[in-house]
Amino acid sequence: MAKKHSIVVGLDIGTSKVCAIVGEMTEHGVEVIGVGTHSSQGLRKGVVINIESTVNSIKKAVEEAELMAGCEIHTIFTGIAGGHIKGFNSHGIVAVKNKEVTPRDLDRVIDAAKAVAIPMDREVLHVLPQDYIIDDQDGIKEPLGMSGVRLEAKVHIVTGAVTSAQNIIKCCNRTGLNVADIVLEPLASAEAVLSDQERELGVALVDMGGGTTDIAVFHDGSVKHTSVLAIGGNHVTGDIAAGLRTPFGDAERIKQRYGFAKASMVAEDERVEVPSAAGKPPGTVSRQILCEIIEPRLDEVFRLVQREIEKSGYEDLLASGVVMTGGSMLLSGAIEMAEQIFGIPVRLGIPRHVGGLVDVISSPVYATGVGLVLYGMKRQERNFFRIRDDRIFSKVKHRMADWFSEFF
Repeated sequence: MAKKHSIVVGLDIGTSKVCAIVGEMTEHGVEVIGVGTHSSQGLRKGVVINIESTVNSIKKAVEEAELMAGCEIHTIFTGIAGGHIKGFNSHGIVAVKNKEVTPRDLDRVIDAAKAVAIPMDREVLHVLPQDYIIDDQDGIKEPLGMSGVRLEAKVHIVTGAVTSAQNIIKCCNRTGLNVADIVLEPLASAEAVLSDQERELGVALVDMGGGTTDIAVFHDGSVKHTSVLAIGGNHVTGDIAAGLRTPFGDAERIKQRYGFAKASMVAEDERVEVPSAAGKPPGTVSRQILCEIIEPRLDEVFRLVQREIEKSGYEDLLASGVVMTGGSMLLSGAIEMAEQIFGIPVRLGIPRHVGGLVDVISSPVYATGVGLVLYGMKRQERNFFRIRDDRIFSKVKHRMADWFSEFF
């Protein structure tokens, strides 16, 4: 059996599915040794709306992953998305104490950068350093040990609703799991599908799931812009269900099997069987009509994504184009349609940088789950977090000791 410390579990709690991925650190790198998926019932647009249903889905996915990996799962890294997510850039400046940058100076400049007014109902999920400036010398990625008197940091701050994060932690705790960290989903997906070269040159990652479409823009190796649109593949399915008067589950199946992003690419004489919602015998409809329902909604989502990329101010600096991932990107013709709308190269993002069960996870559906494992491997030493942190007193005491050592 694998050593306990070498195993990391990513739990992707999505609107349409819950997916648990078990990764093990070996001398060859990260290997996926277990995968568990279950349909998700308790989320809407990336936010928990039913705790019992979500807990049940998490249990089933985790049990399946435990069985495949042959280990017990106690701690997980999980993702967060939803329309409540807001990302913005900030800037902090401090004086360097001993004319040489120390880890303490780095902590202080990051604290200065995140000292911005945030409403009481929101919390900081990530503070992502972009680059540092020492005495007007900019573009510094690793300032530790460098000489100077003034240190500046440019950072990207991601905030989310406190209650949304708490509900995710609560669902995991109810299934007996510790949450090691909550990660913004597009950042996790980026770990799995992007190369370092793409991040350097400039790339937009678009993760289109069932309930949300997550966007992260990278340039010079760091995050420049993040946002989450509360619209996804389920909106396309909802349109099909309404247009063809068929149950949502059948509409999803029809979309996956017969759907195409552009109606002009489908033969006119093809027909699709459509189950009726009211228990009546199934009817048939032209496949072209089905695609005429899909096309405008998908076009709308892609144009909203394009607007977000323009908002970042980096639309002309994306030398690597756009990488699209997520289950909704399995729709035939979606990548070609996106390329037409964005006017730059677009590729499908499939998880890489891992070994093991590669044939099982080589689908955009697993991008976030695999990304959470890779993220967790890098930050394994972090503390767990639960809603009530009993160690809060010792943390405050430790921080006060730091302050005293600084002043006396």
